[in-house]
Amino acid sequence: MMAASLLRRDKKATAAHLKADLNRTDNSSGVRQLQELLDVVVNPEKPASDTEALDWCKCLIAGGEGFEEFCKTVRSYDNATLCGLVWTANFVAYRCRTCGISPCMSLCAECFNNGDHTGHDFNMFRSQAGGACDCGDSNVMRESGFCRRHHLKTGENVPSIPRDLLLMSEMVLPRFILCIIQYLRDGYVEPDSSAERDLQKVLQQLDPQISFLEELTKMGGAMRTVLTKILTNQQTFKELCMGQEENLFAKKNYEKYLSALKDSGLVYMEDKGQGASSDVAVGAEGGAGAMVLLGTTAPGSPDESNKEEDPDAGLSVGQRKRVKLSSSTKDPCIIETLKHKCFLEELLFWTIKYEFPQKMVTFLLNMLPDQDYKITFTKTFVQHYAFIMTTLMKSHESDTMSNRIVHISVQLFSNEELARHVTEECQLLDIMVTVLLYMMDSCLVKSELQDEEGSRHVVVNCSEALLKNNTYWPLVSDFINILSHQSVAKKFLEDHSLLMLWMSFVSVFQGMNLNKRELNEHVEFESQTYYAAFAAELEACAQPMWGLLTHCKVKETQEYTKTVVRYCLDTLQTWFDAIGFIDEPAPNQVTFHLPLHRYYAMFLSKAVKCQGLDLDSLLPDQEMLMKIMVHPLQIQASLSEIHSNMWVRNGLQIKGQAMTYVQSHFCNSMIDPDIYLLQVCASRLDPDYFISSVFERFKVVDLLTMASQHQNAVLDSEQERPMLEGALTFLVILTSLRIHLGMTDDEILRSEMVSQLCMNDRTHSALLDLIPENPNPKSGVVPGSCSFEEMLSAVADFKAPVFEPGGSMQQGMYTPKAEVWEKEFDPIMVILRTVYRRDVQSAMDRYSAFLKQSGMHTGNPWPPYKERTPLHPCYRGLIKLLHCKTLHIVIFTLLYKIWMDHQNMSEHVLCMVLYLIELGLDNQVQESKEDEEPCIEEHCHDSWFPGTNLLSNLHHVINFVRVRVPETAPEVKREAPPSTSTEASSYGQNSRRLTGNWRENLREAQVFSLVAERRRKFQEIINRSNTEAAQVVRPKSSSTRWVPPGTPPQLVTEILEIRESMLSLLIKLHQKLSSKQNSLSETWLEDMDSNRHAHGDGITAIERILTKAATRSCQIKRSIQDICGKVCPPVPPKKNSPSDKKTMDKEERRQRARERQQKLLAEFASRQKSFMETAMDVESPETEAAMEVGATEVVESEVFYDCVICGQSGPSTEDRPIGLVVLLQASSVLGHRCKSEEAKKLPTSDEEHIYAADTCGVANDLRLTLMQRFFKDSSCLQSVSIGWDGGVYVQTCGHTLHVDCHKSYMESLRNDQVLQGFSVDKGEFTCPLCRQFANSVLPCRPGRDVEAGAWHAPTNKKMCLLVKEVEDLQERIGRFPTETNLSKEMEFVTKDIKNTTKKKYRDYGKNPGSPDNDFLFMYSVARTNLELELVHRGGNLCSGGASAAAKRSCLNQLFHVLAMHMRLYSIDLAYNPWTKLTQVVQSREPDGYEDERPEVPMLFRDVPSLLIIFVLTMPQPLRREHFSCVVKMLYNLQFIQALAALSSKFSPEERQAWSATGALKKNATNADKSFEALLSHTIGELSKSESIYRANPEETSMLISSVWSPQSIEFSLQQSCLPFLRLSCLLQHHLYGDGLTGCLEEEEFLSLAVCLGLLPSAPQPSSMVHSATCLQWAVNAFDLVTQWCAEVTGPSQMQTEQSLTLLVQDYQWVAPRLLQLPDNYNIIFQYYHRKACTACKKVPKDPALCLVCGAFVCLKGACCKQQGTCECVLHSQHCGAATGIFLLINASVIIIIRGHRFCLWGSVYLDAHGEEDRDLRRGKPLFLCEERYRVLEQQWVSHTFDHINKRWGPHYNGL
Repeated sequence: MMAASLLRRDKKATAAHLKADLNRTDNSSGVRQLQELLDVVVNPEKPASDTEALDWCKCLIAGGEGFEEFCKTVRSYDNATLCGLVWTANFVAYRCRTCGISPCMSLCAECFNNGDHTGHDFNMFRSQAGGACDCGDSNVMRESGFCRRHHLKTGENVPSIPRDLLLMSEMVLPRFILCIIQYLRDGYVEPDSSAERDLQKVLQQLDPQISFLEELTKMGGAMRTVLTKILTNQQTFKELCMGQEENLFAKKNYEKYLSALKDSGLVYMEDKGQGASSDVAVGAEGGAGAMVLLGTTAPGSPDESNKEEDPDAGLSVGQRKRVKLSSSTKDPCIIETLKHKCFLEELLFWTIKYEFPQKMVTFLLNMLPDQDYKITFTKTFVQHYAFIMTTLMKSHESDTMSNRIVHISVQLFSNEELARHVTEECQLLDIMVTVLLYMMDSCLVKSELQDEEGSRHVVVNCSEALLKNNTYWPLVSDFINILSHQSVAKKFLEDHSLLMLWMSFVSVFQGMNLNKRELNEHVEFESQTYYAAFAAELEACAQPMWGLLTHCKVKETQEYTKTVVRYCLDTLQTWFDAIGFIDEPAPNQVTFHLPLHRYYAMFLSKAVKCQGLDLDSLLPDQEMLMKIMVHPLQIQASLSEIHSNMWVRNGLQIKGQAMTYVQSHFCNSMIDPDIYLLQVCASRLDPDYFISSVFERFKVVDLLTMASQHQNAVLDSEQERPMLEGALTFLVILTSLRIHLGMTDDEILRSEMVSQLCMNDRTHSALLDLIPENPNPKSGVVPGSCSFEEMLSAVADFKAPVFEPGGSMQQGMYTPKAEVWEKEFDPIMVILRTVYRRDVQSAMDRYSAFLKQSGMHTGNPWPPYKERTPLHPCYRGLIKLLHCKTLHIVIFTLLYKIWMDHQNMSEHVLCMVLYLIELGLDNQVQESKEDEEPCIEEHCHDSWFPGTNLLSNLHHVINFVRVRVPETAPEVKREAPPSTSTEASSYGQNSRRLTGNWRENLREAQVFSLVAERRRKFQEIINRSNTEAAQVVRPKSSSTRWVPPGTPPQLVTEILEIRESMLSLLIKLHQKLSSKQNSLSETWLEDMDSNRHAHGDGITAIERILTKAATRSCQIKRSIQDICGKVCPPVPPKKNSPSDKKTMDKEERRQRARERQQKLLAEFASRQKSFMETAMDVESPETEAAMEVGATEVVESEVFYDCVICGQSGPSTEDRPIGLVVLLQASSVLGHRCKSEEAKKLPTSDEEHIYAADTCGVANDLRLTLMQRFFKDSSCLQSVSIGWDGGVYVQTCGHTLHVDCHKSYMESLRNDQVLQGFSVDKGEFTCPLCRQFANSVLPCRPGRDVEAGAWHAPTNKKMCLLVKEVEDLQERIGRFPTETNLSKEMEFVTKDIKNTTKKKYRDYGKNPGSPDNDFLFMYSVARTNLELELVHRGGNLCSGGASAAAKRSCLNQLFHVLAMHMRLYSIDLAYNPWTKLTQVVQSREPDGYEDERPEVPMLFRDVPSLLIIFVLTMPQPLRREHFSCVVKMLYNLQFIQALAALSSKFSPEERQAWSATGALKKNATNADKSFEALLSHTIGELSKSESIYRANPEETSMLISSVWSPQSIEFSLQQSCLPFLRLSCLLQHHLYGDGLTGCLEEEEFLSLAVCLGLLPSAPQPSSMVHSATCLQWAVNAFDLVTQWCAEVTGPSQMQTEQSLTLLVQDYQWVAPRLLQLPDNYNIIFQYYHRKACTACKKVPKDPALCLVCGAFVCLKGACCKQQGTCECVLHSQHCGAATGIFLLINASVIIIIRGHRFCLWGSVYLDAHGEEDRDLRRGKPLFLCEERYRVLEQQWVSHTFDHINKRWGPHYNGL
């Protein structure tokens, strides 16, 4: 009842009343009342959408005051020292590596900007999964980086909180939270497809409630403490949660919860058997201890529990290895943990069940600054860990869910203390490893590696969603994160059962994604599973490995390494047994994934390098080493096979795998450990065995014969060469790479950097990316650390970005220093690190370019030989490889084959052979251990060489060699009976039936068989290790060999006479290479100077080797001298059979063809280059592909044009007109000009603004509108020009074509369905010759026969006569031209010109569509083009004639087209301005048209517009004298206008004074050429009306601070007349082809006046020139001026300001500029990326800025669309007449919109290394690059975006 009465009262009053009650000492009644009220209000049976409960809670908590004030009050007691701001995906945050302790550290923008991070290594990033600000948390970051707000100790001076403030919260909130939990229980249904939507619904309804919780957390520390108490209090939970007896709803609700718990498998099953089969059973209280494998004993005894010999081995794979997530015996009290003990635990439980809704996650994270909460929450999270992962596996939205999980876990596990705490208390590591295993368990398949049927090994199936979608990454990422803490990693390494588990986890990746070589047809479906496989090995195996390795750096950690190594070997042994591996790998199979091998390798390397362990103590026996080496070697051979195209039938993906394996992010977890492992094996195994294994794996054994022909059972002949090269290269890498064998970290970094820079110049970021970091991302040894920068500056020079206009945008690059090329270029490292083979070539090309440039070597150099760092003593055994007979025999054979020109030898083979010899010379074996073991059996190689030392073997002569050859080979002696012994299995035992004279040589003849040798060695080693050899070695039958179809010729044995040593062969090769007999004289060794050997070709290499050998041994020196004394040319084999000849020729022919092709290509490329230079360079007038059109047109009788399509040359005729290729585009560049020199600044704060009112476009609009208010419309439309905004600009590339050719060209383009960057339907095309973009053809007027002389002759007619002639010409009615092809074309073009711009830019008249509008538009097109050319020339004509714009100009043709169009309008003679200009007319009596408005007075008219109108309306071509006459008459008007404007600026006193001065001069002889007289007259005339000079005296006095002297007046007059003179001059230049003379700026007026004939050409000093002397009047000047002034002073309703606006015309516009941008990009970014759009008031997803006017727009935003057009496109039409330049705030790049197309232009902001950062991916500070910005501005002003930028695409109005 009480509750009911309370409910009726006002909420606030009730709350206040209750609060008072509760504050009493005896508060029981208050508590009771409150509880009853809450029972009614917070009732989960009401629908959640009913917000009444929420309102009540807010009021109650606030205890009677407003909720907002309450929040403020609580906030004032905030004692938190942590920021803890939580953000979600896409938020912009910062990371500072200098301040971070954990690599996951991040800061919100506010804390970052308030801290001091100058000079730190920081970057801005877009959060992927969400995060939280760590400011103030000293566990994660250094205190020096805290911001001002969170600097420690701020919490101490906060007053303690009054008890009653939060009293109500403590009472009300538990009920509120319970209510939320009850809603969650109630709404939950097990998800299937339909239920997902229901879960979303429940969450949507709860949105306000959860948001309220979030608000509470943001009130600061005080409120968080209260919430923590409530969430973690077990008592409250017990009381409230179970549901009271009588409440049915609560009871049902609780049961729902229990059933949900059961389904989650979180309840511990009592019955073991049942538990085993159940899906997953995890004890909630960290019970997921160790793992129980069925059918095995306790995990503590690994020896008996060999899980391979399992009793249930017969069962299916899935069952046998079922993993059970249940508690082990570790934790007996597990059964009590059935229930959740507090709100927090249940809240988390539901958060997981509902798949981590964002709001809940944010709430849980917002609480983290509270320490008590943090600890409890972390424990709870760990308890639920297994459950989280099982939910994740079932989830359909695993991506989103993964992000949210990591969002939470990264906050918990980055903190070392917390991580250690939960590892100890809750067995976090056990849980993680177990869950990982359990996860992988769901996707295991049987391994097919080696023994396809009998294999007992299981691997993950890479095509399963779990791996394909990386579902496991949250888990792995958490695991890596906690392993980065030393205390946790040590715990892991000490726990042997855990290590065992981990190894069994790693082994399921061993051998995954097996590739089988397709031998017959191409594979149908190329699987892309390899991405998943590489990602899995890197993330799940390699990264945890690197994490562990970082903690094994010192001697004290030796034990850990030993343990890991031991387990690795055990697991490897188990693996070999499981796949049934004995000694030979299965053919045609390869897997790139051997994580166990790599673990073993990396821990070995660390042990030797950092912990001082002895290598031998960690190595297994020989037999095991032989097994271990097989698979890594198989990968190396397969790489070579893949590059030799032996795997092409497997599709592209196999190439992808080969590339990924060596790619920079993978190489140090893949190829490097593999090579290191092979190096270890090679250093410990018998070298002969190892070498023969290599050649056998690479399948080139058959090739290594002295015979000129052989049969290869496994390779096609075109694969032999690349495979042999591969094998030799591999041996060189193996023996010379020192990455794990003794190089320091700095040396490694240096060599990595050098090899990357040698391939190509690199940007800084590309280098960072390409250099394999010390891969564990948590290790802190990141590239970008100081050592990286120091190293970079040591090896490379920075090339700042350069810009050629019209060139591509380049970035700042690093290029190797000269001494690096000279001393450090290491081709072997380059080969190891190249992903694409072309990079090796690129490095060699750059190397040879360097040698040429520095003059060291001009030919084609060979890869240089580089000295190596000394080997670590542990690995000295590796050198034995270089000193073993097998290798020497191979070297000898190959040298011989190359010398004899056998097929399939190449320069690369020789190069590698020489490299091996040189390595052997440089690395000598200590000779002590010779003859230790007695020889057991007769070595079949002993007879080749006496010992193993390379030095002594070099000069050993070999006389005879016995070979097996096909019968057809040239070596076979026909007289000898063919041998009958044809055993293919071994080439050793050969028939003795040879003719007599060979008998005695037989004893000496050497036989060589690698395979037999290898078998023998293997047997030996096996016998030595005490295993039963019989069981291990299977006899190899030769039947496994593939027999080619068609029986091969019989093999016979022949004996070859050789009589060479390696030395003699080297010397003969030297002759062969230098193609000189006796290239080495006997004394050359003495004359040698040793340093010229470092760089050069094969000749140099051989000389270097011989020199080295000679210095090491006197015997060799003697041998060399002997041989040099008596060398003879090589003897080819006895008879060259035709077949052999054929193959030789074929090879040679191929080689020649290849060279020819190279030559042709090079020639073609250079031609193309020179063409591109001529055709495409927009800015350079020197290279001109265009013909000089227009310039000479009137002079010659006929102009000839070339058509670029049909190639014919001829004149343009009426029937078959020729046209210029032109691009018409609307432009508002002129309209954006301002008066001030300074460019406008981009606003970057709310105080700054841009005002557009002072631009040229606006000024001209105002002027026209003002005129139209007072004067007659048709007259207004002839008194100004339009086209400042949206004018049409015409430009050409200068190429011409027949109009009919063009039409057929367009047809062909239309039918060509290739995706073009332009739209043929809109008439767009590219010039067929230079590919410049165009959209119309401008017809050329046929050249008429004219007496050129008369045309240009200077005239001596009187001025009045000329004036009359001009008038007559104007009266000629425009003839309508006859319909010809030409006139039709001209009509088309006029239509095109009109359609180029929007209607609003064409119609300015009062009655749209009237001819006056058309007339105005047409002559304004001419004006726009003239004005733009002036702008391109720098705003004046001082530079004279040579301007690129002029050469390409099509103004002449354009004028003819416009003129033809305008002659259709005759000028109404009564209104013809010419009469007013040249005659004093009697004022007409006003007719009956009283209401008609007057015409525009002459003084208000725009003079350049009049000039263009006159020229265009008179018959073409116009005589020079007439043009001159028009200019002179108009100059008079211009001059008087200038005087009138000037007089209006005087103060009344000055006007008085000047009027008086001038009056005295009026009667002088040439008064009409004196500015004083005319000024005085004008002032007098204009003073007749009050409206002109009647301005406020105060205002004027303010304006005029200076006194006007005659000089300043003269200067002002010249400045006012200059714009008119410039335009006239330019027009004259285009019409008559006059040159423009250059001059100094101060002499421009004089120069132009002379050029136009206003002044005699006698040069006068410029100081003497007065603008008035140029005047030439046709009638009395003073009468004419009086008449002009009268029009202004006549009856008119105009105000003074308006008259002045029209009278004072402004011509001084500064060149158009883009906005001035701030230097630092961050200023723009911070202001605009959170700014709300003015139109839709939302923060745009992709904000953009217009760089022309500063408008802020939404890119692609649907919010601001109008009629289906997005805002950027709309703005580009409005601001730039369809050209827009936008800076995308979130990407720092600029896009250009041009009409219906757009392109990405690039960025004008570069980082400190001169690079762009598109999309701000790297987030480094960016700075404005002035050069780039100028290039952008220049392209905008010159309208060349279309020509320079190549990648255009349609935007479909969607930007």
